[in-house]
Amino acid sequence: MKSRRISRTRRRATIFGAATASVIAGVAMLPNWSAGAAVTDDPTVDAKTKATFQRLADAVFTDRTEALVGGGRKDRNKPRTDGFSGDVRLSSGTARSQDSALSKLDRRRGELAKLGEKYSKGNTSVTLGATNVKGRTAKAVVTETTTLTYQKVRGSEPGTTGFQVRHELTFTADRRGDWQLTGIRPADEDNLAVNETATPAPVPAPTATPSAPASATPTPSASASASATASGSVKASTTTPAAPKASTSYPGPANPKDFTASGLDYKAMADYAKRYWSDYNPAYPNFNGAGAGGDCTNFVSQALKEGGWKHVPGYVYDYTRWFGNAEIQSHSFIGVNEWSWFAQNSKRTTSLANVYQMDVGDVLQVDFDRDGSKDHTMIVTSRSKGVPYLTYHSTNTYSRSVSSIIASYPNASYYAYRT
Repeated sequence: MKSRRISRTRRRATIFGAATASVIAGVAMLPNWSAGAAVTDDPTVDAKTKATFQRLADAVFTDRTEALVGGGRKDRNKPRTDGFSGDVRLSSGTARSQDSALSKLDRRRGELAKLGEKYSKGNTSVTLGATNVKGRTAKAVVTETTTLTYQKVRGSEPGTTGFQVRHELTFTADRRGDWQLTGIRPADEDNLAVNETATPAPVPAPTATPSAPASATPTPSASASASATASGSVKASTTTPAAPKASTSYPGPANPKDFTASGLDYKAMADYAKRYWSDYNPAYPNFNGAGAGGDCTNFVSQALKEGGWKHVPGYVYDYTRWFGNAEIQSHSFIGVNEWSWFAQNSKRTTSLANVYQMDVGDVLQVDFDRDGSKDHTMIVTSRSKGVPYLTYHSTNTYSRSVSSIIASYPNASYYAYRT
């Protein structure tokens, strides 16, 4: 994300309905206190209880995956989370939120089907990370890994799309010491997963100072009025041009890409993004979770560099410069808006009128709240019969269709760049 304003299978182990899950959760996973009596002391969370936390989290996110797939189980109308009761269960409020999320994802599945996109199956697994207990509240961080298999509607879709995302779960113990899942929120700054139903909140841009690290970004209002050159002089800014918005209507008008005109290696760009979508390249810094908005633009810049974009050395705040390595990065290398300014100043990109015109190696940016400051950067890694598929960091995602992104964020502003 703003990497925002600095911008950015296993099949889930089946939980067999209420009978099996209740036996496991109620016997093998029983906490150390009696569930039938009031508890005066704060309850503890042992390894078996943590395992039950993980199983419930796995059920929550598998239900969301199945809402996107649809028709995968005979008892589809009975969520897997219904198998949990007693010692660890959903609170009534969380259950209502989950029902709302599943309804939204069901509708999203229908919207995608109208655009010719369907999933034949989905696989979700959840691993439990750190769990902190304070009094009668336990906070657990889980990592969800989900893969969705594209149904061959068009015939040439990628095989799968997938993502990894961390969630923070809050469990609260009642007077008997029984744990209820009372809250689910993103553990990272951004959550752009296909099963997320909330619009991402914009991240305020940090204020940069001359001594700040290269990952810090000046606010657009401060930096747009002046541009510092490598010699330190300041001149009136002409280096922050506004990019035109792109239409999201489907299908887009024909605008085929000439893959030979630029001399760039677009396949290398796509291959790089597919390789490092979840396994970050140690040759570059990782801004995901660094408090600056995310790693999205840093990741896209790396892929462009792999495909032939050359460094333009200079001062990190000069938006006519672009460079990045393990030690230092220009703001145009890692910032969403800053990248856009460089791309236009350098003439390395041209704007596309419609997002469906994008092809391999092209770049898409999103302004979720339509405040004029872009929030997220992605790169196209494949195209099938008029539909581009994008790969990005923050949330780590590969081969997600532009149709899916628009279905998730229909009110956002989109900016499409031909590289």
